[in-house]
Amino acid sequence: MKNLLEIIKKIRPILVMLIKKGATPYLVGGVVRDLVLKKIIKDIDIEIHKISIKELEAILKKFGHVRLIGKSFGVLHIDGYDIDWSLPRTDSIGRKPKVNINPDMKIEDALRRRDITMNAMAINLKEVLSLNKNIILKNIIIDPFGGLKDIKEKKLRYVDKKFFGQDPLRFFRVMQFIGRFEMDPDKNLNLLCKKINLKDFKNKKNISRERIFDEIKKLLLKSKSPSLGFRWLKEINRLKELFPEIYNLIGVNQKKHYHPEGDVFEHTMQAVDAAANLELYENENEKFLIMLGALCHDFGKPYVTDEAFSCKGHEVAGVAVAKKFLKRITNNKYLIDSVCKLVLYHTRIIDLIRSKTKLSAYKRLALKLAPNLNLRHLGLMFLIDIRGRNSKSTKPLKRAFVKHEDIMLYDKDIYNKFLFNIKKAQIEYGPQKPILMGRDLLKYIKQGPKIGEILKYAYKVQIEKDIKDIDKLKEIIFRKFKIKKAV
Repeated sequence: MKNLLEIIKKIRPILVMLIKKGATPYLVGGVVRDLVLKKIIKDIDIEIHKISIKELEAILKKFGHVRLIGKSFGVLHIDGYDIDWSLPRTDSIGRKPKVNINPDMKIEDALRRRDITMNAMAINLKEVLSLNKNIILKNIIIDPFGGLKDIKEKKLRYVDKKFFGQDPLRFFRVMQFIGRFEMDPDKNLNLLCKKINLKDFKNKKNISRERIFDEIKKLLLKSKSPSLGFRWLKEINRLKELFPEIYNLIGVNQKKHYHPEGDVFEHTMQAVDAAANLELYENENEKFLIMLGALCHDFGKPYVTDEAFSCKGHEVAGVAVAKKFLKRITNNKYLIDSVCKLVLYHTRIIDLIRSKTKLSAYKRLALKLAPNLNLRHLGLMFLIDIRGRNSKSTKPLKRAFVKHEDIMLYDKDIYNKFLFNIKKAQIEYGPQKPILMGRDLLKYIKQGPKIGEILKYAYKVQIEKDIKDIDKLKEIIFRKFKIKKAV
């Protein structure tokens, strides 16, 4: 975790040169908030006052290659530094706002244009450089709108009602802040968000799905309780409008024996939180995939649940619903297809475990999942599904128990047993590779569609009989298809 002095250490020479030129650099926005919250610092924004964009660019070029993220927006980046250098500006409304850079703007006026009070704080780096090392953070923060108090009280408040309403994306930022920081919007922010028009203020068009997708991704990846964001949408009566597939889960009852937590909405919210807190992911992309799978996995239940609360076939029914939902927020076909496969097959692991099936069934399933998914992914889905069943709290279970062979087993034990089996079969990350290839048959038969038919059958035999010896497999195949060994 970086503290303020660690942030300044690398860029001190740049700051000194800027200050000598008469500029005043401020640390602004999320980095100040995260310093207060003692969170990991990733994105650093420094706003430079009392300097022109041309002068700023000339100074930054002395320290590396400068990229213009948006010269008209007054934002520059030096390669090798995770910092955005910007100038204070005023924007007109709309998706393509007219930007006016104003180097002489007061810092209070610059902060007024930000969304939430905890993001409307700054630190004067010129002042920091003049102090000794014993810096008390709260004493040097410029906080004209009460962000520090709101952080302490875990409250979200807008800075300026007019400016907030001009950018509808801020609505979705509130959604992800609720989950990410586990803070509650105050009464005024809730009232504004209930009524805010989510179309672009100027041209009345919808916010681009890419921008909404970014906020959903932050909610899912950066929150311990992402469900809070969706629960808030339900509370302010905007869930049906924005995410009808999630709204439709409300009131869909389930068999209490399997789902004591309540309806499908409650189960899904707990499953999403369980996915957020799972510590078995190999990378961020895998985590995001599983989290979307957790959100979508029971989308089919409203369409198949009967009077006895049986939901047979909800996996198949959920695929089309999940696809519709995902297409509204992303055009990433690979991601959409992958999540839909998670929806289709998410119950298969528990079914395989309970039926004491042979390993060949796992191998067939691995083939169906490829190339988007692997069996490990379904194992993770099993864990989050089984943990989203807490009847005593809205928080997911930290561990769950499953009846297996007439005894109750800890879910992680079942997962580890499953993992051991698929590792042993070498199908953890994909299907078993065929040992018989087309080139192995060309000595005996002519090239043509017959080879494809033979290879398909050979692979099936290889999996079913767990054959590892190519000569043994050839013997079975030659006998089946009456192939003569002599050319």
